[in-house]
Amino acid sequence: MISITLDGKRVEARKGEFLLAVARREGIDIPALCHHEAVEPSGACRLCMVEITLPAWDGWSKVVTACLFPAEDGLIVLTNSDRVRKLRKETLELLYARCPSAEAVRTLAAEYGVIYPRHQVKEDGDNCTLCGICTRICQTHVTSAISTLERGIEKKVDKPFPEVVDSCIGCLSCARACPTAAIAVEDNGKQRTIWGRTFEVLPCTECGAPTVTPEQADWLAGRTGLAVEELTVCDRCKACKTAGAYSRIAW
Repeated sequence: MISITLDGKRVEARKGEFLLAVARREGIDIPALCHHEAVEPSGACRLCMVEITLPAWDGWSKVVTACLFPAEDGLIVLTNSDRVRKLRKETLELLYARCPSAEAVRTLAAEYGVIYPRHQVKEDGDNCTLCGICTRICQTHVTSAISTLERGIEKKVDKPFPEVVDSCIGCLSCARACPTAAIAVEDNGKQRTIWGRTFEVLPCTECGAPTVTPEQADWLAGRTGLAVEELTVCDRCKACKTAGAYSRIAW
């Protein structure tokens, strides 16, 4: 273990542990719209910037992304300095201009004094901040069905090859992880539409509650070796089965 100074408080951390993880463990809130525990950090949103220095630097400091900068012994970290707040405010003005309807962006912007951005607002902009969580989750854990396309102001998230058979399995991993609810989903319990594709939703084999799509069940069966029938039991019924089995063992 090593020791760092975090907002004036001496705390312990593992060598190489990212500063964002250390701060959150200590109860310090650092905004990070592109961070998700399911995937490696990327530093895309730039909101988790913190100011760091070391005693040997003679008062010089620099700003780094907390989600990607590793802790080192003796590091002094300021998570809410004037310099940091100014940078976050500027970043939030840009995000607000791109995604004026995104509640998460507007809430953060208000916290940093952004009532209305100085930049031209994209009034018809969607809620996508291009954080990359959805594409990273899909590429790391599912089928790489979506990716970022185009460049500059035209950059967006979509299916990489619309003319090719869609590899999306309708698992909703991307939509559930999105911090700004930018991914459109329609789900009535029997059918689910996402990324322009409509899926059937299989009922729980025990109680009839909606579970997964046939495509997701097949994909999971191939990955886990479990039978499709086992994968179409809802979480509630699984919990009831587990509780019943434990009760029989315990008593």
